Amino acid sequence: MEKVRWGIIGCGDVTEVKSGPAFDLAENSSLEAVMRRNGDLAKDYAERHGVPKWYDQADDLINDPDVDAVYIATPPASHKEYTLKAAEAGKPVYVEKPMALNVEECKEMVEACNQQQVPLYVAFYRRSLPRFLKVKELLDNNEIGDIRFISIQQTQKLVEKDENDNLPWRVLPEVSGGGLFYDVASHTLDLVDYLLGPIKEAKGIASNQAKAYPAEDIVSGTFLFESGVIGNGVWNFSSYKNEDINRIVGSKGEITFSSFDEKPVTLIKESDTKQFIIERPKHIQQHLIQEIVDELTGKGSSPSTGETALRTNRVMDELVKNYYQK
Repeated sequence: MEKVRWGIIGCGDVTEVKSGPAFDLAENSSLEAVMRRNGDLAKDYAERHGVPKWYDQADDLINDPDVDAVYIATPPASHKEYTLKAAEAGKPVYVEKPMALNVEECKEMVEACNQQQVPLYVAFYRRSLPRFLKVKELLDNNEIGDIRFISIQQTQKLVEKDENDNLPWRVLPEVSGGGLFYDVASHTLDLVDYLLGPIKEAKGIASNQAKAYPAEDIVSGTFLFESGVIGNGVWNFSSYKNEDINRIVGSKGEITFSSFDEKPVTLIKESDTKQFIIERPKHIQQHLIQEIVDELTGKGSSPSTGETALRTNRVMDELVKNYYQK
């Protein structure tokens, strides 16, 4: 195709700035239709963003002949259903992360898209952001020598209920697949898959310390990359503060960076320290969306696929399985 005409299923908060406008800003791309179960909200989104069509039924958007590719921006519980329908319609799929509720659903999605010979992409956009490409460049240039290990630490304050005394869907396992670990740690785990190679083995333990919601609120894990690099991580979501730091240590130095904060990427050597201040784009998914469009129009390739996202879901499932199998 010469131009990719997109349809969005689930035009909620994530599509307002992070992704939605990028479909029109990307070259050879346009946003043609949006869908939300609440038709009034779908119409409002379409009018505010200049989208030609809106629907309150996903099937109508998927089968619209003016929609070439489908972006699924609903909570994970419906990712598989809509992916299978879009694949059956012969349309490329771009789905939000985490890819699905569990690795079994991820496999079904990959298999369905392979059978229908349509691409499946997942919104792990950090692989294409300039700040993380700088980390990849430093690693590829052997700035810290042979890589020995990576350490990940992320803490957040406890989430609160809304004004109606409801918990966020992100901490309801039946909707999200797990807790905030699935929502935010998936970004970091996918990123280190890109930076350091696939994870070969993973072991972990998860628990619920604050007991404020049904999902796990702390996860600790260790993992081994195919390259021989060792990794460890702790993710806690009932801490007194928000903190986010990744540290890659090698034989000649180390690199520190955050997955979410806009702190500088820091290269530390025995005799020198350098910082790289790289702002993230306003529409944070635009770089990845452009890469997907380039691949669909035959001008490039995308680094984010269903197969790589399946690997990330497999690691997450392994790290928390003690909590959900007890």
